Amino acid sequence: MPGAIFRLPSGSKPGVVFLTFDDGPIPEATPWVLDTLDRYGVKATFFMVGQNIQRYPSIFEEVKKRGHRVANHSLHHIRGLGISPKTYVRDVDACEALTATRLFRPSHGYLTPAQLKALRKNYKVVMFDLVTRDYSSRVSAIDVFENVKKYSRDGSIIVFHDSLKSIDKLKTALPQSLEWLLKNGFTFGLI
Repeated sequence: MPGAIFRLPSGSKPGVVFLTFDDGPIPEATPWVLDTLDRYGVKATFFMVGQNIQRYPSIFEEVKKRGHRVANHSLHHIRGLGISPKTYVRDVDACEALTATRLFRPSHGYLTPAQLKALRKNYKVVMFDLVTRDYSSRVSAIDVFENVKKYSRDGSIIVFHDSLKSIDKLKTALPQSLEWLLKNGFTFGLI
């Protein structure tokens, strides 16, 4: 995806990582994530689904109040396949009206070349270089933590999910990951 951001290296070792969360806000996960990040003094970027913002505006406001960055993850968490660029951008624009940000990450990590071209006119498309796979039923909390340990490097954009699919694994993997990153000299940046 030419023109999308996958990593933001600072040039230092071990350097800066960029912690991100996709799919919230939801009451079953986001408040716990916020409390955990507070406990470690870490800020993150939350790529939020517009429909979830509409359902849980107080959680959306709490994310901002605690000093985290909010970003756009589309209004309906739509997949890019089979959707015209015009329709796709309209859905992203509807979420931008709620988030007031030009940072965007596509749902499911996929865009067609035409969708990317249309979005790049008005948005900074932020992808990732480390997907923890916390949403997958095929991995355990330990696997999620091992992914963080194995693949974190200077400039990594790390994706966790504040979602129902991930919360059980996050309760173990997120604190372990934060402790490991901090112990190994990483610092945390906002996108």
